[in-house]
Amino acid sequence: MKFSSKLLEEAMMAFHSLPGVGKKSALRMALHMMKKDPEYARKFSEAVWNARNKIRTCLRCCSYSDEELCSICADPRRDEHTVCIVESTRDVMAIEETNQYHGVYHVLGGVLSPIDGIGPAQLNIEALTRRLASEEIREMIMAINPTIEGETTIYYLSRQVQPFNIPVTVIARGVSFGGELEYADEMTLGRSILARTPYQIKSVT
Repeated sequence: MKFSSKLLEEAMMAFHSLPGVGKKSALRMALHMMKKDPEYARKFSEAVWNARNKIRTCLRCCSYSDEELCSICADPRRDEHTVCIVESTRDVMAIEETNQYHGVYHVLGGVLSPIDGIGPAQLNIEALTRRLASEEIREMIMAINPTIEGETTIYYLSRQVQPFNIPVTVIARGVSFGGELEYADEMTLGRSILARTPYQIKSVT
């Protein structure tokens, strides 16, 4: 792909660096930007800069936030006694789209994966333990992607919360094994939340 403008090529490559954006799509985006007025481009770049440099982590749930507490944790209408455990903020957004869940969240920041060097210390598990000790939590929902690593994480967390005597549930398997929550349709994910079941820890002999 040859360019008559080095600057246009650099703009295309910037869009191409985004996940899931091929070169042709990146070129369309760059050309679209060229057709817009300078103010549009300024606001676009400013929005990206602000997101990267001003967004912080919620002190309570570890999701992305503009303030010390995210808008969900700060909402008095949410059920603070029910905590939904997810891998990432993307999963929070996916569940919120269903309009079927009205509790609060805790974002782990990933799943346990020893082969990748991700252990409990690399996840927001200590922050979760502090919440369990200080808040009146009556149910902990495991809405973690149904993968081998996800199942391992669910098992580990369930063992960690046993001393707190908090019921642990998992979302129903409307979400196929190996799938990701953010790609599940709203109806399937919503029903999976509503049809959650108690999680049973299998003893290892």
